[in-house]
Amino acid sequence: MKTKLAIVLALAAKFALAQGDGSTEAFSQPVPGLSDAEREHFFSGRSLVRQSWIAAPSTDEQFDGLGPLYNRLACISCHPHNGRGQPPETADERMLSMLVRLSVPGKGEHGGPKPHPAYGGQLNEEGIPGVPGEGRAILTWREVTKVTLADGEQVSLREPMLKFAELAYGPIASVLSSLRVGEQMVGMGYLDAVPAETLEAMTKETKPDGVRGRVNRVWNPETKHMEVGRFGYKANMPTLRAQSAGAFNGDLGITSLLFPDENCTPVQKACQKAPNGGSPELTAKQLNEVEFYLAHLVVPPRRGADAPKISSGETLFAQIGCASCHRPELKTDPNWRFPRLAGQTIRPYTDLLVHDMGKGLSDHRPDGLANGREWRTPPLWGIGLTHAVSESGFYLHDGRARSLVEAIVWHGGEAKKARDRFVGMGKGERDALIAFLNSL
Repeated sequence: MKTKLAIVLALAAKFALAQGDGSTEAFSQPVPGLSDAEREHFFSGRSLVRQSWIAAPSTDEQFDGLGPLYNRLACISCHPHNGRGQPPETADERMLSMLVRLSVPGKGEHGGPKPHPAYGGQLNEEGIPGVPGEGRAILTWREVTKVTLADGEQVSLREPMLKFAELAYGPIASVLSSLRVGEQMVGMGYLDAVPAETLEAMTKETKPDGVRGRVNRVWNPETKHMEVGRFGYKANMPTLRAQSAGAFNGDLGITSLLFPDENCTPVQKACQKAPNGGSPELTAKQLNEVEFYLAHLVVPPRRGADAPKISSGETLFAQIGCASCHRPELKTDPNWRFPRLAGQTIRPYTDLLVHDMGKGLSDHRPDGLANGREWRTPPLWGIGLTHAVSESGFYLHDGRARSLVEAIVWHGGEAKKARDRFVGMGKGERDALIAFLNSL
């Protein structure tokens, strides 16, 4: 006779298989072959990622501790269906799956960004009852230029204009800010398993077109050491575990063993006096389950890889230089602590290094060793499912690009020569390259 757990897991598996690669649930499936015990961890982690957290004190002590200051109630709010967030399109819209990093000039603790003295390292627009939210970020757009492609087609490029309103804790002058849409979360476990030595070795390779790339070295709050960064738009987090705990703390105001302090600055008196949901609010077991879930999200398979147009686009992708940074293939550690991810050859199309992307994409805000012009090469696997999963399509760190073509044309710095070759392509070649990206 089946146990209740086995029945639940079987139903969950049946539902997962029914979704198909092109559905909103394409980024929510487990890697194949998980045992019943592993699937229990997976689905427990999924429930925590989808959980709407509540303010303390509460009779539901398992999920209280929200805030005192926060951006959203749940992880999934900024990563819809584990996919990409999107920016507001008008000044009247709130940031629903986007946030604003903050800092002031100078180095902070362990060489990271120096938090704003009143608003900290991130604008938290919301507060629990009795604690004023920090304020509101208002985003508008400015069309900055039109780029003419080789066949005469024009691509309009826009950039965001940010201002702050309803500030509750005084002036925010001289702040360095950086807009960030939620990243897709699929495949993170495999990237976590790529050895640091692999990333270090890639920085020493001779690459064409002046492409360099370097690692960002950042503080690991778990090991208490500086380590190679690999997560976040600036590679400012060293591990999936640290990335997860950091997001709980920064976005939801939930403390953990890795980030035990509430996100209150010295001037935020009501925040400091607010009740908490325990110390820590996210238990070690819960953090383990969140990490296990995110680590074991399977990357959907490519679609139509053998089609002539897509195959041609893949060849062009390499020929014009895109693969210098968007490296097609990496290998995971054969002794990785999650055995199902160990010793795998993966195709994420990233080197996880930070590269100079030019003045146009600069946020003018250093983060560890990465300067304002440097960004981590984003993985491209799953990018062709962006519209299906997120039900919208915005690209780059702040969502300024409304299409893959716009995203490519924004490339500068180390990527400028590859970008110029793309601009110089005929429409047929360009369409083939985009078809290849959409197959990932």
